[in-house]
Amino acid sequence: MKTIHMISIVALAVVLISGCASRSSGQMDSRSYATYGVVQSINMSNASGSIINAGTVIGGVVGAVAGNQIGSGNGNTLATVAGAVGGAAIGNSVENHNAAQMYTIQVRMDNGNYETITQKGSVADLRVGDRVRIQNGYAYRS
Repeated sequence: MKTIHMISIVALAVVLISGCASRSSGQMDSRSYATYGVVQSINMSNASGSIINAGTVIGGVVGAVAGNQIGSGNGNTLATVAGAVGGAAIGNSVENHNAAQMYTIQVRMDNGNYETITQKGSVADLRVGDRVRIQNGYAYRS
């Protein structure tokens, strides 16, 4: 009976994790040619915007498995629940600490239109007022 219960928990975790992996990370320009403009603003945020992330799910599953090894009867159930909650909290904290930085860059294009680029990683060389080349959804200093 315990084996079936644990297999169900692991299967649920796999389903939840695979749902997290398909999340879109922002707008991407699918054009392969370059366009040019001037940076109007740069805003930074964390890539992970939700409370439930892969770290939360994995931490909860690991905590539940570890807690399930303790005690018997009601004590076992309590240890499993406490392990799941504690593991989820620790996993969420680790995931948020390691979250990639996302940058939203507002660019006034040469034709007068505005384009918003969202990209991961560092934009340390970009500043407001810089002339940029936009290609394949990324802004590069030109």
